[in-house]
Amino acid sequence: AEAQLRLQRFGSNILAGAEVVKWYRVLIRQFTNFLILILAFAACVSFVLGDILDAIAILAIVILNGILGFVQEWKAENALKSLKKMLSPQCRVIRDQEIQDIKASDLVPGDIVLLERGNLVPADMRLIDTVDLKADEAALTGESIPVDKHVDAVAEDAYITARSCMVWMGTHIVNGRGRGIVVSTGADTEFGRIAALTGQIEETATRLQRQLAVLAKQLTVIILSVTTAVVFLGWLGGKPPLQMLLAGISLAVSAIPEGLPAVVTITLALGVRVMARKKALLRHLQTAETLGATSVICTDKTGTLTKNEMTIQKVWLASGAIDISGAGYEPTGEFIQNSSAIDPLAQVDLRALLETGQRCNHAQILRSAEGWVALGSPTEAAFIVAAQKAKLPDASTYQIIHEHSFDSSRKRMSVIEESAGKLTVHIKGAPETVLERADKILINGQEEVLDDALRAQITQAYEGFARQGLRTLALARKTLGSADLSNEEKAETELTFLGVVGIIDPPRTEVKEAIAKTKTAGIRVIMITGDAPDTALTVGRQIGLNAEKAVTGADIANLSDEELSALLEQDIIFARTVPEDKFRIVKLLQGHDQLVAMTGDGVNDAPALKQADIGIAMGIRGTDVAKGAADMVLLDDNFTSIVAAIEEGRRQYTNIRKFVSYLVCSNFGEVLAVFINILTGAPLILLPIQILGVNLVTDSVTALSLGFEKAEQRTMDEKPRNINQPILDRTTFMTLALFGSYLGFATLGLYYVALEGGSYEHANTVAFTALVFMANILVINFRSFQKPLHKIGLFSNPWMLCAIALMITLQTLAVYMPALQTVLKTQILDWADWRRILIAALPMIVVAELYKILKYNRK
Repeated sequence: AEAQLRLQRFGSNILAGAEVVKWYRVLIRQFTNFLILILAFAACVSFVLGDILDAIAILAIVILNGILGFVQEWKAENALKSLKKMLSPQCRVIRDQEIQDIKASDLVPGDIVLLERGNLVPADMRLIDTVDLKADEAALTGESIPVDKHVDAVAEDAYITARSCMVWMGTHIVNGRGRGIVVSTGADTEFGRIAALTGQIEETATRLQRQLAVLAKQLTVIILSVTTAVVFLGWLGGKPPLQMLLAGISLAVSAIPEGLPAVVTITLALGVRVMARKKALLRHLQTAETLGATSVICTDKTGTLTKNEMTIQKVWLASGAIDISGAGYEPTGEFIQNSSAIDPLAQVDLRALLETGQRCNHAQILRSAEGWVALGSPTEAAFIVAAQKAKLPDASTYQIIHEHSFDSSRKRMSVIEESAGKLTVHIKGAPETVLERADKILINGQEEVLDDALRAQITQAYEGFARQGLRTLALARKTLGSADLSNEEKAETELTFLGVVGIIDPPRTEVKEAIAKTKTAGIRVIMITGDAPDTALTVGRQIGLNAEKAVTGADIANLSDEELSALLEQDIIFARTVPEDKFRIVKLLQGHDQLVAMTGDGVNDAPALKQADIGIAMGIRGTDVAKGAADMVLLDDNFTSIVAAIEEGRRQYTNIRKFVSYLVCSNFGEVLAVFINILTGAPLILLPIQILGVNLVTDSVTALSLGFEKAEQRTMDEKPRNINQPILDRTTFMTLALFGSYLGFATLGLYYVALEGGSYEHANTVAFTALVFMANILVINFRSFQKPLHKIGLFSNPWMLCAIALMITLQTLAVYMPALQTVLKTQILDWADWRRILIAALPMIVVAELYKILKYNRK
């Protein structure tokens, strides 16, 4: 009855799921781009004025752009789901003095929950009873090693990583058993608090979205100003108002790059497909180009830079040190002593140590579809792997008849094995604890007295392992003379010391090369982990991070934003952090104009993932919370995939700049030709439908082929672009003005020559065809801003050659096919017209190539 009252008071023990993304919101989002709104307005004006064909053409490109963006984003949204999977559906409690199984959602503060190995913790609990209880808190705190739990009180202000008398919702029990009193449920838990923090972060527009919006506004201001001036001047000059309004619309239509939104969307969508093949799933199209500008990667350690698989790497024996090759839980590797492989079963001391590690153990390793996995403590699994590498017989053939479990005060565990009427104690634990209980040591199969000199050697060995970032455990054994199994002290004294092992969560083998690439590319990598400082420093140095020191979450809490910002200028690693620390670090970096990518896989990473410019979650080991907050999901959890995605992002942004430059240049030539034509009072050089044909079809298809340009050499040898760099800078504008001016004046010249010797319809067709032909020649110049054509290869982008051939063919059909002649108001051209157009087009490519050759050779 009390439980029901509390359920009404505190609510169900569930998290509010991630906001369901509505399909219609994704669809509407595609039509809120400023350029799209301009196009929609232009379509409305054309419709009111009776230009139905123009209106239909504009609306078609608007709808196509929206459909492309919607399909891509909706597919990505459906690939990523929910917070609710993190909760256990059932748990075991004590109510009415009886053990009951209830739904985890019905838990209330005050419930007593029974915990055992394999349970997912259903709520935040204060422990009241433990027996060798260990919890895997990696998903919440980033701590890679299972945490020992006990009932002793800790300081009230202790960090979450130090609250060893608590267990947290969403974490796993990996060893032992215990009972706890529920103190928080649902949104009031640490898990829920992080989810709430994640939900408070607003999505921000990407750099490309903001830059395109600025460009659209600039074009709008220019278009409205010039159009108004032309219409007003014509009206003052006595021209008919309707004629000037039509001229103004022609000018406005020529100035708007109608095809730009579609070209950007299609290019990004193609890039998303490329990244998916490289194991990087993007949730939003614009994420691709943002990746290319990344200047800082804040990365978790466990499972991202490392395998999250404990591995015994080194063994110290009195008879000599031994290295063990291999990584993770795959039981393959060699035992190496003095640079030579040895037979571990022939080495008596080593075999004894491995047998004790195998017996004193509760873990298993299994081969699944995803590879080798551990059941139980990762540290104990490391001993099973080592035993299998040595091809020891299966431990199930031996009979364990008693166990003295591990706890944080004992710092050791032991088991008693019965074999052929003989009782043997196997013990493992903290080196200093095991060493003080030993009085003998195994040397070449013989038990020798453990004197002070040998004790000093052992101490030096395990301290050396610790300085290398290895977790250390010592092993010992003893033959019991009687079956007094309950006497812990008798079983665990007068031991024979076997040796010390050094265990590490190994770095991914490919990460070092990926880190080296980020350095060359001017991208800084900062490790932010919940792991211990020594371990984080060691792993950081192994993978190539130039870390000077490790700063803990406790240190961060005592720093002001200014002090922390100064610290971020140094080569450091952050350890023992909590979610607020990661979130704060990302925000400070962004405040210093850094474009930040944050990688992570745990619940604790979600706020920083969402705050970062690019949140990158792990697809295999990542929690649903992390995936839901991220912009990109690595399908293979491979750090090198991030580097490949950044390189692809740089290629995409470079190509976006190329085709934006090309479209603006082509439109500038159109505007110039139409503007001067209107001022001279001559008949319209281009009709609105012809301008739309150039902008929506000819220019757009040709511009799209620029999106297929391969990455230029040394793409990853350049520093990240400035975070505030516009798509078109001053130098680019000057270049575009030069090319655009030639395009506009050449079109005007050809138009007036044709007008003097023939009809308006013929001159209009010459101008229309010249503009299409010259624009398709002009695009070749934009393949590279630095290299001449013979250096990048004429056939290296076959899509462009196909696009140029197709557009010239379509224009030829527009001139000679009766049906298209009617729609586009064209006439047949003779060979003299084509010859003049070709002669006018050649200088654009010849002069530009000569300039590039001279510049390239001088460089």
